Amino acid sequence: MEALLILLGLVVIVAPIGVVLLWVGHNRLRARVALLETQLAALATAPAATLPTTILPAAPLPTGAPATVETAPPVLPESTPAASPWDRALREAPTPAETPQPPPIPDQNQPLVLRGDRIVALLGWLRDNWVYVVSALSLALAGVFFVQYGVERGLLPPPARVALAILFGAALIAFGEWVRRRWGDTPDKATAYLPSVFSGAGIVAIFAGIVAGRLMYALYGPGLTFAGLLATAAGAVLLGWRHGPFLVAIGLVGAGLTPFLVGGDSSAPDWLHGYYLLVAAAGLAVDAIRRWAWVSVLALLLGFVGPALMVPLGASEAGWLLTLAALPLLAIVLPPLRLIPEHEGPCTLLALWQRSGIWPVFPVRLAGGTMLAGVVGLALAPVATGEAMLGFALLAGLGLALLIWASKAEGLADLALLPALGFLAKLALAEDLVWQFRDAAILLRPPETAPPLTVTLLLGLATLLTGAAALRSLKGGAFALPLALGAILVAPLAVLELELIWQPALVLGLYPWALHVLALAALMVGLALAFARADGAPGRRSAWATLSALSLIALALFLLTSAAALTLALAVLVLVAAGLDRRFNLQEMGWFLQAGMAVISYRLIADPGLDWALQAPLAPVVLAYGGSTLAAFAARRLLPPGRVVANGVAESAGFAFAALTANALLSRLLIPENTSTDPDWSLSHWGIVLNALPWLILMLTQLHRASLGGVLRRFRLVLAGFAGLLAAGAFALAVGPMNPLFAWGPESTTDLVLGPVLLNSLALAYGLPGLVLIAAAWKLALPRLLARLFLGLGTALVVLYAALAIRHIWWGPWLGAPDVLQGELYSYTLALLVTGAALLWQALARRSHGLQRIAMAVIALTVAKVFLWDASGLTGLTRVLSFAGLGLSLAALAWLNRWAKGAVSEQRGGGT
Repeated sequence: MEALLILLGLVVIVAPIGVVLLWVGHNRLRARVALLETQLAALATAPAATLPTTILPAAPLPTGAPATVETAPPVLPESTPAASPWDRALREAPTPAETPQPPPIPDQNQPLVLRGDRIVALLGWLRDNWVYVVSALSLALAGVFFVQYGVERGLLPPPARVALAILFGAALIAFGEWVRRRWGDTPDKATAYLPSVFSGAGIVAIFAGIVAGRLMYALYGPGLTFAGLLATAAGAVLLGWRHGPFLVAIGLVGAGLTPFLVGGDSSAPDWLHGYYLLVAAAGLAVDAIRRWAWVSVLALLLGFVGPALMVPLGASEAGWLLTLAALPLLAIVLPPLRLIPEHEGPCTLLALWQRSGIWPVFPVRLAGGTMLAGVVGLALAPVATGEAMLGFALLAGLGLALLIWASKAEGLADLALLPALGFLAKLALAEDLVWQFRDAAILLRPPETAPPLTVTLLLGLATLLTGAAALRSLKGGAFALPLALGAILVAPLAVLELELIWQPALVLGLYPWALHVLALAALMVGLALAFARADGAPGRRSAWATLSALSLIALALFLLTSAAALTLALAVLVLVAAGLDRRFNLQEMGWFLQAGMAVISYRLIADPGLDWALQAPLAPVVLAYGGSTLAAFAARRLLPPGRVVANGVAESAGFAFAALTANALLSRLLIPENTSTDPDWSLSHWGIVLNALPWLILMLTQLHRASLGGVLRRFRLVLAGFAGLLAAGAFALAVGPMNPLFAWGPESTTDLVLGPVLLNSLALAYGLPGLVLIAAAWKLALPRLLARLFLGLGTALVVLYAALAIRHIWWGPWLGAPDVLQGELYSYTLALLVTGAALLWQALARRSHGLQRIAMAVIALTVAKVFLWDASGLTGLTRVLSFAGLGLSLAALAWLNRWAKGAVSEQRGGGT
């Protein structure tokens, strides 16, 4: 009810202002028509020689004649209609017929009202005219001291003292007016500034007298005091509007201080909010006619500060919120005196973006600053929960007004961004309303009780903003793309904030909240179709709307589906994005693909992660991990050519998901089913590597993505370094202290080798990481030094795996025995010979001298092993067979090496 009364009060206040605006516009139009009629009459009666050159037809000049022809301006009658002071203000302004076209107004090219040149001019004026300032101050103090003297001496009764103070002020004002009329107030007169000095001092004296009658003597109540101070302030504004901004400032400041000087026992009434709106409107109206920009700034400052100070004194918070929303609208309407805004461009954001040095005109800057102040006030207002929804409604209303009502104002095209941002900010800051909403959770409220509609209303307001921005974007224009971006962001961001902060599912339930999200996704699909129809084909706007719809669908799936289903659904969405990019050439789909791959990676590694993969049924695990892997490789094939970053992300994600899939399946295969009585398998040689593999995969994928460039390159390198350090620490433990070669005895179950020969836990702990590092050094675009480091580490791990696998063949699960069997020694020799032969064959096939040198080094190592180790370890026939086999093998390898060199030399000779 109070809010309704406040609205009615505002209507009562604003209605007279609208009437005044219409009357002013009518008088301005009448004055212009009268001037035009007078000029036309003068042109009709003037001889042709006196007509302006722009009216006469062009004629060739005689040879030798000067290039310019002087023409006399038309003779206008001295009398012009003067129906009111408004007409006089218009008549005194220069018209296009009287003056040539002026240069660009400096105010349009400067961002602030108080520019540097104006400050210098003000200081210069004070330096030259400080006597007038001191005189005004002295006269004002004289009125104050007159009242104080009467109090101290007890002269005259209190009513007489107050009356004399008011009469003294009125006399000063009358004397100032007499000086103005008698000798003038223009800068070329000797009496310049004196009328304003006397009038200003008289206004201050009247204020002092009225306040003294209330505070010192209690001669009248608050209502009469308020009326007297308001009348004084209005008189000061009228005097200033006619004679100068100095008196307007005195009147506005006096009007702003009036409610604080009245005094009274009751709390501040709500209609004081409307009173400050009236004060602000008065200052804006003066500026609309007289073009004193700083008067508008002062009036709006009083309009914001006054109501804010009234709230602690008892005025309602709802009235304050209404005032915060009404002041920006007044700042848009009153300065240009137009009910439908038509502010010329450029807008503020466009001027900042272009950096051309051309700033928006002052009405645009005034509207932008006022809108920013109002939006910040509405977003940060610490109001009670009852008024919080009013704040959201007012922010949405301001946004709708700027998108629909101010659609013709090019200079205000960017202002709708402010209410939208304020709305989103208030969603995160309305803590009291959030807790009130959570208190109605399903588990807390009584049975058969309907949930509150708070979230539904908030999402509806955000959807209205999205719809208005989309309609404005569909009309085209220079801001069609930014408005489309705002349309597809406002409501989805509101949904994201509601989900993260408000948690609507606890109050509404999972399915009702998911239906909210899906309804908004359907709206985004409709916007995508509308944008595609408007553009003639799917373009950037439709791509953005499609991205928004896909994200909302993903959120709804997150709410409704299980862990495996959600991961698989996200993979399908990523695949759909790749297909849309290939079909319609929409680069934005690649952005969604990259974000989707990051989310899927997080789900496969962390939440629900590998712990879920080890405990869940096998079928969902295979669907989640295997489906994600297939989707990544399929998306890689579907992407159109030229998508370097998106292709790289899809490819790296495919290999990473494949590794994670193998990781999960191998872990399930190795870990016994009954783990309640078993030791901690994460401390085994293969368990610690299993936990380190995701970090190794993360490091390699980030290195691959960093090689593609982009703004996140340095961040990816830092992330890869961090993940690489974690993986390196785990591998160091697996190679060192947790190596099964150092197991104390067969009773230590975590130190035993699990699985069959070759395909055992050793392959998981050492062979698989080694092959991954070797493949990374071969496939990834890495720096040369880093590639060699990966190749060396990978080779070392593979060699370690081969050596431990041979020992596993001869010793079984326990590798920590102190002895080495003769067959084991021969197996190592044979493995080295086979490795050397394979490397030499590859050197021949690749014609690589470097690989050939490595092969010969392996063969040399084999020889050294046989002569230095096997000679003492082998006995009997085994020693004979070992040396014989070594000799024959070395002879064959030597012949193969010599033949390879000859083949390479002949090919080079033939080629030359």
